[in-house]
Amino acid sequence: MSKSQIPKPPTHLRLATRKWWQRVVTQWVLDEHHTRLLTLAAQAWDSGQEAREALRQHGLTYKTRFGEPKARPEVKIEGDCRIQFARLIRELNLDVPPPEEDNRPPRVR
Repeated sequence: MSKSQIPKPPTHLRLATRKWWQRVVTQWVLDEHHTRLLTLAAQAWDSGQEAREALRQHGLTYKTRFGEPKARPEVKIEGDCRIQFARLIRELNLDVPPPEEDNRPPRVR
């Protein structure tokens, strides 16, 4: 595949996720529907990261008006995004590592 045929990553993705998306499309031959699935996986990853950041900032729970602790909505969002990402990557049948978090150093192997 020539450089002119390689699609550009969606601009709404986070920088680290755009780099990951670009790496995947350059390493694999993907049909249009695979590229769309890859984009959905990238969006799920970014949404999960956004939920994780909110949880880091606000904590896992909040108090209701009656003073009872309740899980923040971001807990479910993050979990749902993890499942979506895993299923989409499995659907694509790609053996690739997930995008790195923007603020985290690379994993040591």
